[in-house]
Amino acid sequence: MRTSKALAKWRAGVPVLGVTLHFNDPSVYELTSLLGFDLIWMDLEHHAHSLETAGNLMRAARVGTSDILARPAKGEFTRTARLLEAGAQGILYPRCTSADEAAELVRHAKFAPLGQRGLDGAGPDMPYGLLNLKEYLAAANRETYLIVQIEDAEGLANAEAIARVEGVDMLFFGPGDYSVEMGFPGQFDDPRYQEALDEVARAARAAGKWWGTPCFSTAHAQQLLDQGAMLITRSSDITLVRLAFQQIQKDFTALGLGFGA
Repeated sequence: MRTSKALAKWRAGVPVLGVTLHFNDPSVYELTSLLGFDLIWMDLEHHAHSLETAGNLMRAARVGTSDILARPAKGEFTRTARLLEAGAQGILYPRCTSADEAAELVRHAKFAPLGQRGLDGAGPDMPYGLLNLKEYLAAANRETYLIVQIEDAEGLANAEAIARVEGVDMLFFGPGDYSVEMGFPGQFDDPRYQEALDEVARAARAAGKWWGTPCFSTAHAQQLLDQGAMLITRSSDITLVRLAFQQIQKDFTALGLGFGA
């Protein structure tokens, strides 16, 4: 099966950069993967991709080198195996609040003896039955990874216990949801943001696990790297298109060309 680019870097002590893609055009996945990003964050928590669409987008990404990090919604444990079978290298599980919930994720996403993932072997991850079964089972556990998001006060309080669950590879701090719950939505200069980030980093280190979070600029990324972050994600396709279009509006409004929206 396809080996994980991100895991190879993490095991070598090298941080990883990811980008989020929301559009469901395979060419965007193909381009991003050919550009060599370490991983593509595919979001099925907030966006309307079907599993069939997700599988085709992953297929497009396989022309390049990027991992697919797929995020199901909270509680969608059975979807994790389907995403892995479709070719995702990693699962990003959102809004985890307890070690028991993290253990349930492992149970569905890892084969025995680590978990109880059901065997199919007919998907592109095996691929299509072409790999020896014992080799596949070992590779599937070795070359896929589980990242658990800490996004609320309960999850933060249990972050170290979550990180200590066998099979959880990384904690990932979600500042957006955390800031909303704690009453400072989107205000990432609030000291409560840094306090929570520090606690996630501490919990991950105490458990011997990696940690990551989104960055807001290259300067912010450097701060996170200095603090020990091993996964940094930056922006998304829809955000970059919006910013480019807004710049066009600004530039051409100055020429007297108006926009009626």
